[in-house]
Amino acid sequence: MNKKFWLLIVTSGFFAITVEAQINLTDSSLQQKYDSIYINRQTLIKNNMSILGAWAGLNIIQSSISAASTSGNTQTFFKMNVYWNTVNAAIAGIGFLQAKKALTKKITPQQNWLQQQKTEQFLLLNTGLDAAYITTGLYLREHGLRKNNDQTEGFGSSIILQGSFLFVLDVIQYLEHHQNGKRLSKLCLEPANNGLGLVWHL
Repeated sequence: MNKKFWLLIVTSGFFAITVEAQINLTDSSLQQKYDSIYINRQTLIKNNMSILGAWAGLNIIQSSISAASTSGNTQTFFKMNVYWNTVNAAIAGIGFLQAKKALTKKITPQQNWLQQQKTEQFLLLNTGLDAAYITTGLYLREHGLRKNNDQTEGFGSSIILQGSFLFVLDVIQYLEHHQNGKRLSKLCLEPANNGLGLVWHL
């Protein structure tokens, strides 16, 4: 009898702990988890746009100086670096400001899911474009060498460099965002008393 009594007590205690854990896991706490994924996404974008902006600024300054003191394919290499990174600087500035503004907003779980999918798809598309840049650069450099065309050769070399940097950056970004988005797979919307509720699957 004593053994059965203590087994009942232990079982009841375990059940109480389990129920308490479920009660403490409120919709508010789940929403905070959703929000933290969103905030981390925007922070990643800000950080990576800062890296792109720093790369662009360094290239523009250094290549502008170097282009003025060189000639031939080396000069056109530096000129293309300036042209390319003027665009990079604009993209980095716009992306940084958009992410900063996004951090002040609140979004729904559905919007969070959709944004995560779009972000990963966009970065995968970008890596494909980066590979195309590198391929184009290789073709231009080879064509310039065969035709003894300094401008084509220099532009090709620059595009190879810039495309390679963007490829590495976009792959890193994709991996970061994908890792952050994995937490969304544990969170889902399921039917509740008042419609849809947030559920965290351990």
